[in-house]
Amino acid sequence: MIIALGSDHAAYELKEAIKAKMEGEGHTIIDVGTYSPESVDYPKYGHAVGKAVASGEAERGIAVCGSGIGISIACNKVPGIRAALCTSVEMAEMCRRHNNANVVCMGARMISQELAFDIIDTWMTTEFEGGKHLRRINEIEDLDF
Repeated sequence: MIIALGSDHAAYELKEAIKAKMEGEGHTIIDVGTYSPESVDYPKYGHAVGKAVASGEAERGIAVCGSGIGISIACNKVPGIRAALCTSVEMAEMCRRHNNANVVCMGARMISQELAFDIIDTWMTTEFEGGKHLRRINEIEDLDF
């Protein structure tokens, strides 16, 4: 799978660990930055992950910052992106089953690397249930409410 991956400085080390893990599993990673632990602004990297997924350049995206909150908001500003901030394996499962999340976001200061990997594994392997959940996703995309 082709995965866009981005982070701010606070999550740079976690991003690099995720990159190594995913490449080791045979995935192609589009690393949109940041490329060092020097201070940067997270919106740039959230937008870049979102744009890569929305354009079809990547099939899914992973975005990390200190808390995961800011970068998830930035990702969700890109039309067609359903970025979910996950702090547990259960959240990763549900965001795929019910929301067909195409970007997973996490906070490097909030969870361990081990938990981040477990979240990613669950998010990568859980299928979307469709049905009534597809109707609800379509309602999310409909801004004429």
